[in-house]
Amino acid sequence: MQKRQAPPIRFADVTLGYDGHPAVHHLRGEIASGSMTAVVGPNGSGKSTLIKGIVGLLQPIDGHIDIEGLDRSQISYLPQQANIDRSFPISVVEMVSLGLWPRRGMFGSVTAADKEQVADAIATVGLTGFEARTLDTLSGGQLQRVLFARVLVQDSPLILLDEPFTAIDTSTANHLMDLIERWHDENRTVVAVLHDLDLARERFPQTLLMAREPIAWGASKEVLTPANLLRLRSMSESWDDTAPWCERAAG
Repeated sequence: MQKRQAPPIRFADVTLGYDGHPAVHHLRGEIASGSMTAVVGPNGSGKSTLIKGIVGLLQPIDGHIDIEGLDRSQISYLPQQANIDRSFPISVVEMVSLGLWPRRGMFGSVTAADKEQVADAIATVGLTGFEARTLDTLSGGQLQRVLFARVLVQDSPLILLDEPFTAIDTSTANHLMDLIERWHDENRTVVAVLHDLDLARERFPQTLLMAREPIAWGASKEVLTPANLLRLRSMSESWDDTAPWCERAAG
């Protein structure tokens, strides 16, 4: 696939949340173009909220997220499996073909080259022969492979993955991790929400450690230190989920 590069993702004092309560506080910083970043932290720390803010599914309450020159249709977003309706009657090949939508639109004609690209993506994730299977017949690992195949077809410069390794076996996780590193080698920008600190430390060059606000952000081995993890734990234990919106920081 063609090598492409996304612009940096810049966070300008961004606050995100739901129902009047903050989930990400005053985030400032930049995800570099072509970087590969793990976003880690405990449940409720704002990781998935941040991804939804980047993709445009959630608008900031305060501040703004800048991805200059990149349309939201050029972003590949792999949601958590819990957000996928597996009862919907759609086949593997139809699900993967949805990755063509940014280029072809809802009613655009699918070319022979498109069909070949879809078939290649399905083969790459090891699901040749599963094309006619519906989502409700797949295991969790097989469904995750389908979602990765759809990302392959999208061929986007910016890839956002929300818990891509949840409830899948080690072999599948290793295969999908190889795909992520391939995207990074192609100078695509990859941001992945993870729970596995060892995976973040060993395979992701950059890590954002979050407890609704950044604890540390930078080279993974410098971020995932005992001192930072202790600070993370102490901050998460003091969360007040009934707190109102925080005020913009001064200065």
